[in-house]
Parts: sequence; structure tokens; C-alpha cells
Amino acid sequence: MAEQTTGSEPTFEHVPETNQSFENALEKAWNGDRLSVDDGIELLTTGTDQAGIDPHRKERVLAAADHRRREVVGEEVTFVANLNNNVTTACDTGCLFCNFKDSAETFETGHDGPTAGFTKTPADSRAIVADAVDRGISEVCSVSGLHPALVLDDDHREILEAHPDPGAVDYRSPERYDVDPGSYVDQLAAMSVDGVHVHSMTPEEADHARRGTDWSYEEVYRRLAEAGLDTVPGTAAEILVEEVRTAICPGKIDTAGWLEAMEAAANVGLGLTATIMYGHVENEAHRILHLDRVRTLQERVDGAITEFVPLSFVHENTPLYRNGVVSGGASPAEDELMIALSRLYLDNVEHVQSSWVKYGDEGGLKMLNCGADDFMGTILSEEITKRAGGDHGEFRSVADYVEMITSIGRTPVERSTDYARRRPIDPEDSPFGPRLGPRADGTPLLPDERAVPADD
Repeated sequence: MAEQTTGSEPTFEHVPETNQSFENALEKAWNGDRLSVDDGIELLTTGTDQAGIDPHRKERVLAAADHRRREVVGEEVTFVANLNNNVTTACDTGCLFCNFKDSAETFETGHDGPTAGFTKTPADSRAIVADAVDRGISEVCSVSGLHPALVLDDDHREILEAHPDPGAVDYRSPERYDVDPGSYVDQLAAMSVDGVHVHSMTPEEADHARRGTDWSYEEVYRRLAEAGLDTVPGTAAEILVEEVRTAICPGKIDTAGWLEAMEAAANVGLGLTATIMYGHVENEAHRILHLDRVRTLQERVDGAITEFVPLSFVHENTPLYRNGVVSGGASPAEDELMIALSRLYLDNVEHVQSSWVKYGDEGGLKMLNCGADDFMGTILSEEITKRAGGDHGEFRSVADYVEMITSIGRTPVERSTDYARRRPIDPEDSPFGPRLGPRADGTPLLPDERAVPADD
């Protein structure tokens, strides 16, 4: 469990206590048997029979996870050439782990004072994505704040404009703001440039896109798919246990809603990813319960989840840290074990991602020997972690990937978002650039990529 300020710790029903033994759980992991919640807790804690993480036991868990990784995906390490185009930072949800948001009122015309955030029009988004597609990206990822003027489409705006109490459903007319973000349909259509893959609309955003109506998530995702949405990022998951969500994001979609939205997206044919955001107030039992719910969801959606992404909490500029609820995030040992248990527990999810944004390059490479096999994307822009206090940079070139992945003896592979297309890269075949995007021809993403060095 991440370090917390004495006296600020929430009281939880779920605690990391089991009747299982570490050795029995580890034997099951090595044998490839499906792990139970108690097995997972034993491995994640390196044994509940003793306090703290045992370094020797930890290495045995990591070895089991790395062995499973080799069995499932081999020695390739994948990455995607992508762009992050976050539409707006305007959001009034009030999540205590987030510093990406800005109060929506600061974007209103006539507001007395500046706003540190941004909102993009659909035309802005199209210009940004078109430029990145010209550079060779194959994916645009868009995850944004819940701007009160953002609606699903024209039908949705008409309903909200007629609502007797628009404020009760977090709606404000776009005329109140300096910049009109349009609708989700407008934004997705704008970002759908030349068949680039659009990865967007988390369950939280889908919930925002149906507020004030009786529409189902399936109806919402069907309209989004028609507008150009290809896959759904399973963020906004944080920890899928209500007692934790109540402590860190009481205004956010609940566990049942998140699971319902994800299943609905899969039902209309959209691919999925899934995440966990750990290292704040939760304990090891919560982390394993989260994995268990993702594993069960994967069974219900018939394998639609292509990858699982553990996200280590970046604490420095967040309300949880400023208010003294936590004094830090997860330790490196906790990060390693979270990656390992993601591989071992999620026996029906093929790919586990290591995030250089969260772990840095050295830490991210280490995770590739703890069970992970994907190394994220090039990310031509990344605001969310940066605003929370992350300091591991905003861009990785294809050349950076080749250098880093070959340094640990593995094979770099450019992939599509859904992993259906894969291009192994020969380290001798420079210069290095993407080739899977709709306009990619192998040219490096930036004119002088070495001027944007990878951070250690």
C-alpha cells in the first residue's frame, strides 16, 4: 500500500488478509493455474504472514510473471505511433487524484481572471490530428474533462436545452464560453482523418454523453461509432471497488456503471482496453479485487479487451497530496508487483502495458521483465500526467523505442491499436519512422527527433 499520512487513512472493509499461503499461491502461478483473489493478495503482498515486501519473494513473483509473459507473447515488445489530443481540461467532477481539470466557470466569457487550461474546437482538433497523420501516426487517443457544454450530438443538446434544471445535469449552453467544444460526435468526426484509428470516449465520458436522458450506453456508443470511434480506453476505472471510489472520486461513475458502459461498447463492436490507477489510498486487496472484476468483464465481452494498463498514481500536484491524505505514491517494488500480478491474474488478457510516462524509461524497461510486453506509444502530446507532476517527458520517437527495446535484448515491434497489424523493426534499418499509419512512409515523426531526447 502506498505511504499515507498518519491519521488520514480511510477505514476499509476490504483488507489484505487471507487463509492462503504465499508458497501455494506461487506454485499455482508457476503452474499456470487460475488464481483466486486470496492467491493474488498473497503474491501482491509477498505473503500476508509478514509485514512489508520481502525482496526475495518479490523476485520469485516477478520471475513467474516474466515466464508467463514469454509463454503468452514471446520476446517482442510492441508500441504504437500515436498522438494524444485531449479536447478540454474543463471539468467539475472533483476527483481528488487529478490535477488535469480546471473549474469550468473559468472558461466562461467574462470570467474575472485567467484559466490555466484549454478547450479545443472540432476544427482545432482536426488540424492537430491532420498534422500528426501527415507525420505518420496510426492512432489518436483523446481523453478529456467533462465540459458542461459538451453533449453527445444535436439531439442531446436539444434535450438538455429544454431541461427544466440544466445545472442539475451539469449542462451549460456553449454561448456561455469563450470556446465552443461542439459535441462528442463533432469532435470524433473531426479527428477521423484518413482512417486514423480513434481511441476515445471512456465510460465516464460516455456517461456525460447521456446525462439528462434515458439513453442506454449501447445507444451512446453506437452513435459514437458511427461518428468515427474505433476503440474505447478503459480509463476512469481507478479502483473498481466502491469504498475506494467513495474516498477518491465520489462524483465519478461508479463501479457498476463503468462495467456496464464497457460491456455496452463491446456489444456494439468496439474494442476495449482496461486500466487500474493504484498507489493512493487503496490496499492490496482492492487492487486484486479490481483485477478480478476486469477478468470477469473480459469473459463477458468475449475477449474484447486487448490490453491492460497499470497506471501508478502521480501524486505531487493532486488534492490527495495537497490535503495530506497521502504523502507519496507506490514504491518501485509495488510497481513491479502490480505489473507482475496483472500478467499472472489476468490470464485472459494477452497484453500488459508498461508506461514510460508513469515509470520513466529505466523503470519502464524494468517492467518489461516483470510481465509487461507493450511499451505504450510515441505520444506527440501528453498533458494529464504532466499536470499532475510527472516529469518523464512527452514524446518517444521510433528511434528511441528501437534503442531502448534492443538494449534489453528484445525485438521492437510497431503495432496498430488493436494489435492486428504488427511490424518488427530491424535495428539496422535506420532512419526509424512509423509505417502503419494511413500516411506513414517510414519518415521519422519529427524533423529532428534527437533534439527531443528520451528522459532517464
